[in-house]
Amino acid sequence: MPAPSPVTVVGVDVGGPRKGYHAVALGPRRSLVRFHSHSAAAIAAWCVEQQARAVAVDAPCRWRAEGQRARAAERELAADRISCFSTPTRAKALGHAFYTWMFAGEAVYAALASAFPLYAGESRPRGPLCFETYPQAVACALAGRIVSADARTKREVRRGLLAQAGLDPDALPSIDDIDAALCALTARQVLAGRFKAYGDAASGHIVVPRDPLTPASAAPTSRAFALVQRQLPQLTPAERRRLRALL
Repeated sequence: MPAPSPVTVVGVDVGGPRKGYHAVALGPRRSLVRFHSHSAAAIAAWCVEQQARAVAVDAPCRWRAEGQRARAAERELAADRISCFSTPTRAKALGHAFYTWMFAGEAVYAALASAFPLYAGESRPRGPLCFETYPQAVACALAGRIVSADARTKREVRRGLLAQAGLDPDALPSIDDIDAALCALTARQVLAGRFKAYGDAASGHIVVPRDPLTPASAAPTSRAFALVQRQLPQLTPAERRRLRALL
């Protein structure tokens, strides 16, 4: 379990016009504070108010360049078997309802820029800074293995990882809050120098934790899970799915 940190960091989950932004501040002694707004300026002001040292944002920090099929960070994630959206060019995104959340991301990076400059590839950033991260890649990094991104199981997987890190998942009522907390946990790892940065400054980095919470070898095998199923026949199918997600 990571040791408490004396600094505050923030994670921001970015949604479209209806959902807005969900932010979670991770403070000293692993305290969690939630904030929701539809305003990028309000999110940036709240980060300043929280005296955050780093802000991790779940949204692309750069658009794809013309002539590329994906940003460098996205190609590198795919090489590590972590699937993610391929960010379009800005011109392609204009007028498409699906990409409104990416424009919300663009807005929040612009609002953060003066107080939290964008990460540019430093090996040991001290902050203040902001950077792009991706909760699915964070979950895989913390678990030390590829974990499911299925909507039916990812909530419990990510809650389990937060609990393992010493945070209270019950304080996070929605998957958006959970993802924001994973982003904040990544920000703490960045300030500690325990991170991996995919991509480059030109097309934007995606930053994730470097070290798993437990060794990958400690992850139970499917044979072990089958044994649990045989030993606990009273579990319902839904409970078994939740248990598999936690394992």
